[in-house]
Amino acid sequence: MTTNNAIGGVILAGGQSRRMGHTDKGLLLFNNRPLVSYSISAITTITERVIISANRNFEAYAAYHLPVIADRTDDYKGPLAGILTALNALLECGIILVTPCDCPLLTAVHLQKLLDARKQHDTDIAVAFDGLRIHPVFLALKTTLRASLERYLLNEQHKVELWLKQHSLVTVDFSDEPEIFYNVNTTADLALLQQKYP
Repeated sequence: MTTNNAIGGVILAGGQSRRMGHTDKGLLLFNNRPLVSYSISAITTITERVIISANRNFEAYAAYHLPVIADRTDDYKGPLAGILTALNALLECGIILVTPCDCPLLTAVHLQKLLDARKQHDTDIAVAFDGLRIHPVFLALKTTLRASLERYLLNEQHKVELWLKQHSLVTVDFSDEPEIFYNVNTTADLALLQQKYP
C-alpha cells in the first residue's frame, strides 16, 4: 500500500558514459571515495528506502548494502528507465527522490529542499533549477506517476523534460549555489573537480 509520508530514493548509475569511454562514473574516485558514495551519503539520511539503478558492476554497487536493480528495458532508454525501475521497486512509498551518481557536491539539505517544495506546492514533481536551466535528474516525484512513465517509454519517448512537463511541476531555485550540479562527464571534468575541491 502506498503511504504519502514514506520517502524512497534512487541513485541513477545506469548510464553508458560514452564521453568517458564507457567507464562507470559512479565508481570513479573523487578525494579517494567513489562518486556514488557521496550520493548515498546524501540520500540515505532522508529516505526510508534507497535503491541503486545500475546496469553493470552490480557487485561493486552491492557493497554499499543497498538493492541494485537493472533497467527492465531491452535497450538503453536513458535516465527515465532508471526512474521507472525505482517507481516499480518503491511502490510502498508515496514519493521518491532521484539523484545521479556523479554529483558529489549535492547534500541531503539540497534533496530535502526538493521534497519540501513538492509538498508545499502539492505538485506531482519538483525539479531542480540552477537559475539558467532545470536539472531533470534531480527530482522529487509521486510514485503514482509510474503508469504515465511506462506509457511514455512504451511510445519510444526518452526525453526527460518532455515527460516532466506532462505533469504538475514546481521548479526549485538553487541559483545561489549552481555548483552543486557539477557532474563528471569526462576525465577533464573529474580533474577540474579535484582541483577545485581538494
